[in-house]
Amino acid sequence: MYIVTGGAGFIGSAFVWELNKHGIEDILIVDNLGYGEKWKNLTGLKFIDYEHRDRLFDLLEKGRLPAIKGIIHMGACSSTTEKDAEFLMRNNFHYSRDLALLCISKGVRFIYASSAATYGDGENGFDDSHAALNLYRPLNMYGYSKHLFDLWAWKKNLLSQMAGLKFFNVFGPNEYHKEDMKSVICKAYSQIKQTGGLKLFCSYREDYPHGGQMRDFIYVKDCTAVMYWLLENKDVNGIFNLGTGTPRTWNDLARAVFTAMDREPRIEYIQMPESLRPKYQYYTQAQTQKLQAAGCPLNFTSLEDGARDYVQNYLAAPDPYLDSSRN
Repeated sequence: MYIVTGGAGFIGSAFVWELNKHGIEDILIVDNLGYGEKWKNLTGLKFIDYEHRDRLFDLLEKGRLPAIKGIIHMGACSSTTEKDAEFLMRNNFHYSRDLALLCISKGVRFIYASSAATYGDGENGFDDSHAALNLYRPLNMYGYSKHLFDLWAWKKNLLSQMAGLKFFNVFGPNEYHKEDMKSVICKAYSQIKQTGGLKLFCSYREDYPHGGQMRDFIYVKDCTAVMYWLLENKDVNGIFNLGTGTPRTWNDLARAVFTAMDREPRIEYIQMPESLRPKYQYYTQAQTQKLQAAGCPLNFTSLEDGARDYVQNYLAAPDPYLDSSRN
């Protein structure tokens, strides 16, 4: 059996879909569904059981689960604006630490989600080598909680026994419950559909024109393909960037969405809230050489093709959630 924490979330549910695509259905989904719409991400997926995140350790420690082949730990609070530092330490750092130690003690494959937010403003680059970990200063508490776990695993010499992924700007189906944390493509589709136009933030740096700020956008289906490869290749361990390695502008993204919707681009540049300006990233780019050197095939979808698939086959569909009939 495989366990996917955060299995009802964005990347977690997409990975369950990936497992189903490969004929794997012996999956335990661990999450906290609460009162929101996240449960909808589970519709169409095949799995054997669901458990609340607070029960997982009790089940594992008392041996109440079948033999476990791997734990894919995607569960975390991913809000970059979360202010409760104690909650983030408990939920993102301590939970991950305890789960990693349990997996290592039982010889269970452990794959976990880190984040490109650990790199901070990018001033020190985006090098995913372990020796560079001490260079980075995250800009928000979410990024710090992820960075703290990376540092802990490195200092404890445990990275040779697990695989961590620094996700860059992921977009795609099943992010609908994320509210303000949804990708700009998801938000852009709704805005263009309602108003015919799209608003982007102005730039406050002379070296970047309005809408010229750059991000490494990666389609969620490419992420799950890499995750499945890591699951199959248990000898590949350490921290790896997961982005395309090709930064694109917000203007590029906007044009891709307009094209996917068969509309002419109409972009307006608006003032960025002052509270965001000191923490705003103008450039991100994943260095992918380490993942490639490990033997992982990197056949990433272009921004235009990813936007077209997402918009036309999901966002515009009556039932936008991932299911096994969509490739």
